[in-house]
Amino acid sequence: MHIRTPARLLELAGRSLLRNQALTMSTLEELPTELFPPLFMEAFSRRHCEALKLMVQAWPFLRLPLGSLMKRPCPETFQAVLDGLDALVTQRVRLRRWKLQVLDLQDVSENFWMVWSEVMVSGCLPNDMWNRKPVQDCPRMREQQPLTVFIDLCLKNRTLDECLTCLFLWVKQREGLLHLCCKKLKMLGMPLHNIRNILKTVNLDCIQEVEMNCNWTLPVLAEFTPYLGQMRNLHRLVLSDVDVSRYISPEKKKEFVTQFTSQFLKLRYLQKLYINSVSFLEGHLDQLLSCLKTPLKILAITNCVLLESDLRHLSQCPSIGQLKTLDLTGIRLANFSLVPLQVLLEKVAGTLEYLDLDDCGIVDSQVNTILPALSRCFELTTFNFRGNPVSMATLENLLCHTIRLDNLCLELYPAPRESYDAGGTLCRSRFAQLGAELMGRVRDLREPKRILFCTDYCSRCGNRSFYDLELDQCCC
Repeated sequence: MHIRTPARLLELAGRSLLRNQALTMSTLEELPTELFPPLFMEAFSRRHCEALKLMVQAWPFLRLPLGSLMKRPCPETFQAVLDGLDALVTQRVRLRRWKLQVLDLQDVSENFWMVWSEVMVSGCLPNDMWNRKPVQDCPRMREQQPLTVFIDLCLKNRTLDECLTCLFLWVKQREGLLHLCCKKLKMLGMPLHNIRNILKTVNLDCIQEVEMNCNWTLPVLAEFTPYLGQMRNLHRLVLSDVDVSRYISPEKKKEFVTQFTSQFLKLRYLQKLYINSVSFLEGHLDQLLSCLKTPLKILAITNCVLLESDLRHLSQCPSIGQLKTLDLTGIRLANFSLVPLQVLLEKVAGTLEYLDLDDCGIVDSQVNTILPALSRCFELTTFNFRGNPVSMATLENLLCHTIRLDNLCLELYPAPRESYDAGGTLCRSRFAQLGAELMGRVRDLREPKRILFCTDYCSRCGNRSFYDLELDQCCC
């Protein structure tokens, strides 16, 4: 016969109190610490609002990790948590066991509370697991704030959902009594005037990652730039889909670009910069690069139109000497001298791990320029050279120059130009034959970990065929 442990019996007793609505502050004062996580999870899932309010007021840990319970939020239960926190924020109640300093609304695994509850009840981890000092991951946590709220924001709709509306109203009404910290901010569709109202509530110097993909025009981006400049601890910036209105004069365009790029002078911790489908960089990349204050680890400029002078400025930028990732996907280089790219690869040869030159239009006559520098990128683990119309002979030469790159785990190359007929249509049998020859040539030189030869996109299904150990065709 199975005998329940005392801890399990205590957990059942606590759940009985929840079901009978008999949970009181006095019983919470005597409740073993390890039972708080499973009972809180039970109260939250079953919407016992009064019990939630009391449990928050008696919470015996430094951090309340509510984020994983908010996958399918209920406004009533969330409001109950906020009502319970009011006692701490307004100093009306100060219970003996209350240690709460952080309300954590960041997204974590849905299994987090289940695992935490089980290990606490079973005694597998010490009861003070959440009594340890919170990580000082926000600049203002050192200030004497009674409560810090952590949240990741994804602004993808025109307006906030009910729970976020409730939170921001609650924070605004208690200005100066708590600290709202957002480390990750995504703006995927909300109008700028709504975003501005939200950013007035958030402490901008806490933001570490920003993603902007709102199909803005350059003037709208210029309106946003003062907020960007206040994100002084920003580590990662993603900017996508910004267009220049045809009605903007060259002088006005330069003014807007200057407003945007000058904010980078304030971003002294920026390490990862992703710029995609941004039309205002052409002829202005030097303005952005000259404002970078620290070495970048990741630089991705993709699907943009650049001038040859922009590529030259990139190779001369002091902030790119320690790059681990360089992604130039979709940057058309067919008519450029690739000497600046050669210089750039020479600068980053000691650190570069990921190089993406997909769909750059590089032709045979250009490839030899970069081969000596490429062959010295000994840290390279991933190399993508798809989408460049080069011949069989050039591919063989390229493969010979990667022979000493022992760390390469993934290589992506284009199908040889000879795989297509005069009209540009893929001949599958010819591609399979050439793919087998190339694969044999590689194996004569070295043992590749993962190497693929890829065709252009199919005009009918939009997919690529590729050759690995055998031909894998598109669905057409």
